[in-house]
Amino acid sequence: MTTPRGARGAAPRHDDRRRSFPQVAPREAPDGRFAATWWGNAWVEALEDTALDPARLARGKAYAGRGHVDAITVTPGRVVAYVHGSRPRPYRTEIRMRTLGDDGWERFLDEATARPDHIAALLDKDVPHALEAVAGLLPAPGDLVPDCSCPDDGYPCKHAAALCYQAARLLDEDPFVLFLMRGRGEQELLAELTRRNAALSAAETSAAAPPMPTVPARAVLGAAERSGPPLPPPLPLPDRPGRPAVFPPDPAAPDPLALDLLASEAAARAHAFLVTGQDPVAALTPWQDAVRLAAAHPGSGLTASTRALYRDLAYALDRTPTDLARAVAAWRQGGAAGLAVLEEPWDPPAGPFDRARPALIAADFPAFRPWRNRLSTESLQLRLGRDGLWYGYESDAGREDWWPRGAPDRDPVGALTDLLGR
Repeated sequence: MTTPRGARGAAPRHDDRRRSFPQVAPREAPDGRFAATWWGNAWVEALEDTALDPARLARGKAYAGRGHVDAITVTPGRVVAYVHGSRPRPYRTEIRMRTLGDDGWERFLDEATARPDHIAALLDKDVPHALEAVAGLLPAPGDLVPDCSCPDDGYPCKHAAALCYQAARLLDEDPFVLFLMRGRGEQELLAELTRRNAALSAAETSAAAPPMPTVPARAVLGAAERSGPPLPPPLPLPDRPGRPAVFPPDPAAPDPLALDLLASEAAARAHAFLVTGQDPVAALTPWQDAVRLAAAHPGSGLTASTRALYRDLAYALDRTPTDLARAVAAWRQGGAAGLAVLEEPWDPPAGPFDRARPALIAADFPAFRPWRNRLSTESLQLRLGRDGLWYGYESDAGREDWWPRGAPDRDPVGALTDLLGR
């Protein structure tokens, strides 16, 4: 679970094939585009490449920016909303697109279950390029068919353009909206991913399990006066922790994915202790351990209920899910040192910190304001860690809402270059 990409907004009312979203407040991305994600911008580009009149597009974009689009309803192949125009009564506007056939969904599901990182990305509200490419989920020019009750015969009219622009914001916040547009609901997809992943895990476990040496019980538990054969030597240490069994869902039993998570954690800690003689978790605070656990399992499980992992961990430690998501981003950026950089400002000695600002200016980067171990602009920030590395952060301009981004580097110019290149 990757960190959240912006505010998710109010939870929609939905069944699995129909989702209704309240009016979405538009927000331009930092680069000035209407959408923030690559798939949201691909949706906008499909609209703009189809449009016959750039002026109508501009008016539609302005309508979306001024909040003229009411609540949006998404069903397979259709996006519908009422859009306010110059008349008192709003117009019923919709965007139609073809749904994906069974063969396309088979290719998508096969590709998703073939790589765990694809599943983790989906559960973290991200769409890998490989998954989109294998199934053609995003519309090509001409795939979006606008319709509106207004008298304007433009293709599209400004009301349909406004709806399409605003729909891009929904895709930014939740790519499962795109899957619904193409014909499959979120619960349906996750259930199928669960089934395929469980079958794949069971097959891998069966194929990888080596035969174990055994001793017949009668040979060990024979008569007391008879000494049994010697016990076999201890088993060799495995190369990696074992995988837990696949737990079938049972309404009367604990959550099988929670059991899977606990068993996986216990196996990893036991294996590390056998190899190194040390428990890698013992020195962590409860908060550090919760962040480590969430960072190591971005999509632990494949049902919607398991995405409550962040919420439950945060609640147990009197934090918010946003606190945990930010801390997870810091942990993925630099482990325990990265988390310390997020949470502990400090006063660095003279030396690397003092040389950073002239180095950034010499590299044609904007002037940064210093405060303790931090150098900041309106939307970019570098933080010097106690380990001597520079860590990149980003925030929306004018807000103190800093999120870790990029890879740490001993050179502040290198850290900022990586941050801006992501």
